[in-house]
Amino acid sequence: MPSILPGLLVAVAAALVATLAARAVPLAGAPVLAIVIGILVRLAVTLPPSLRPGLAFASKFVLQSAIVVSGFGLSLAAVARTGWDTLPVTVGTIAVALLLAPIAGRLLKIDTVLEQLVGVGTAICGASAIAAVALAIATIFFYNIVAVFTFPALGHLMAMTQNQFGVWAGTAINDTSSVVAAGYAFGPEAGQHATIVKLARATFILPIVAFIAVVHARGQRAGGVRVPWRKVVPWFILWFVVAACINTAGAVPADWHARITQASTFLISTALAAIGIQTEVARLLRSGARPLALGFVLWVAVAVVSLVLQRATGS
Repeated sequence: MPSILPGLLVAVAAALVATLAARAVPLAGAPVLAIVIGILVRLAVTLPPSLRPGLAFASKFVLQSAIVVSGFGLSLAAVARTGWDTLPVTVGTIAVALLLAPIAGRLLKIDTVLEQLVGVGTAICGASAIAAVALAIATIFFYNIVAVFTFPALGHLMAMTQNQFGVWAGTAINDTSSVVAAGYAFGPEAGQHATIVKLARATFILPIVAFIAVVHARGQRAGGVRVPWRKVVPWFILWFVVAACINTAGAVPADWHARITQASTFLISTALAAIGIQTEVARLLRSGARPLALGFVLWVAVAVVSLVLQRATGS
């Protein structure tokens, strides 16, 4: 079995550099700088095969661990309240992406399966919802990267509060890593708020995937499409809630919360550095004009609808 240590150490080293650099550029923040450093490293050198297992581990399990760790600094009541208060925005943005995808897909003459995957990926959880299709992942990830760099600046331009930006990032950015990066780049409170909103949004994977599976199953004589639930379901959300329960019970001293935030941010930076190092910029640009156009239409629509629904519902 290949060792995860070499790739993991590289990601940790990049996160350390990003953390130190963030002291000079606090507006950018360590998570955003980490993904930038990772991309620059990938552009400068060829990725050795020995690093791939560790980088894959960091980009998935370290990121999930970071989110679970952040739960130790949150109360269960705050998590539940945030999820409930932002439910109209979450449902509205998911509906817009899922309804607009087939319309825009037909106009752009995109294959039905690809259009569906990009739509679901934009609506719910980026690569987690479409992990088997490379072109859809490339399209979604392209706009995730763009969002990490543009959303914090736009949030400051619109004079958004920490909570407002957290809701916007949590509902309008696709993948969890990009939501967390953009949120913490705007501010610690925005990062926590965005994480909670994103996790609430991710729970919609179950009904959506089940619905798609049933629809496809009807078209098959053999009877049913097997859904890899263990791979699709974001189980780390459960552990995040457990961590929040432990904190709510008073088992975590209040003076630990600042250190928990720092630890969570460093773990996030490690994961994002790994994602950056694995990013093939040329491949993203070769994804094709039509899928990128569909991704752009959905991305802009979801971002605008999120802001409109926030204003309308007072989320």
